[in-house]
Formats: sequence, C-alpha cells, structure tokens
Amino acid sequence: MKKIFAKTSNVNEFAGAMSRLQQRQDGVPGMALVYGEPGLGKTKTTLWWCAQNDGVLVRVKKLMSGKWLLEEIVAELGEEPAKRVSELFRQCVDMLYDRPRALFFDEVDYLSGDAKVIETLRDIHDTTGTPIIFIGMGMADKRLMRFKHLYDRFSEIVKFHDLTLADVKAIGDQMCEVRLSGDAVEHIHSQSNRFRRIIIMLYKAEAIARANNLKEVTAAHLNGVKR
Repeated sequence: MKKIFAKTSNVNEFAGAMSRLQQRQDGVPGMALVYGEPGLGKTKTTLWWCAQNDGVLVRVKKLMSGKWLLEEIVAELGEEPAKRVSELFRQCVDMLYDRPRALFFDEVDYLSGDAKVIETLRDIHDTTGTPIIFIGMGMADKRLMRFKHLYDRFSEIVKFHDLTLADVKAIGDQMCEVRLSGDAVEHIHSQSNRFRRIIIMLYKAEAIARANNLKEVTAAHLNGVKR
C-alpha cells in the first residue's frame, strides 16, 4: 500500500471549507462543524490538514472537564499548563495571539452535554478570532443546535458522506500497489462505503496479486474464483 493520503470527495469538501474559514472577511464567524458516521476518514483528514497548515488537533475525552480541556489545549499548543483555570484560559488566548492556529476538537459529542465547556471554546474563538472546528459523529449537528450562540457561529458545516464508487476508484488509484479492474472497484464498493473497510479490501487485493503474480485484480479474484 502506498503511504500517501488519498483525496476523496469528502476531503475536497473539507479542504474547501477550511480554506474559506481561513480567508473569511472581518465579521464572519470562524467556527465550523465537521460531522459524519464513524469510518469515513474525518480524523485522518483533519490530521492531514493540520500537518499541511500548522493546525492543532485536541482529542476530547468522555470525562473531560473544562479545566482538563484547557490543559490539553495549552499542552498541544506547546506550553506547560498553568494551575488555575483563569491562568489556563489566558495562556490559550496569549499563545493564539502570538501564533494564530486553527484548533480542531475531535469527538466533540462528549462535550454536547456540558454548556460551560462549550461556551468556553466559544469564548476562546470570540477573544482571539482563531478558527475553531468541532468534529463529531452523525448526530453532532442535532446535539449542538441547542447551543444557539454557538451554532450561529458555524460559518462552515461539512458532513462526511458514505464514499461513492468514484471515491473508491480514486482511493485505489492513489494507494493500491496493484491495478484494480472496473468490476473489482464495484465489488469493493458493494462491500463497504467506509474508508477503513475499503483499505482492508485493498490490502486483500495486493496480497492476492503477490500470491498469484497478477498485474490486475478482478472481482473474481477478490471472491476467490480462479480463472
């Protein structure tokens, strides 16, 4: 498997939204929501974007308090967290003023029941103007709608959809070490439209090609039919 990041329609939509967020005019809110079912590549896409654009990804934990979250933000931004909540907040603000960076919060669903933590992130955005992006599961938009002051600040909302046949072909073309026939691509898509499962199928195709000295893998090969 080629060690590259495969670009799909979801990735392209994500990248476009982030570009608009960074280039927004004064007065346009700089918050965004990225959501969708598990296995569609939201986190991998975020890590790829952060590596290219000096972004910061904070992974939210189920038991995370406001102080714990601020400590994680400060640590990810590169400093030793202070002891008091007020000092932690000031650290976040000062560091983002000094070096503006987009902040991503993965698994944000865990915070949807804690209004204080949600409002603290909104305060960081309002104070610094730094882009803040929430990444959540399939119902994240519904869970966050009850925070009206927050939801109104989402100038970009990106939903990751199931991968299309064209996406599967693009992933295969970009990552797979063996050529896939058209019916092989259709077979893989029929088995799954989630990124993780597709990668497993591509590994299988490569293993079949190595074992049988094949230049192209077909649906029959994937199904175990010898021709």
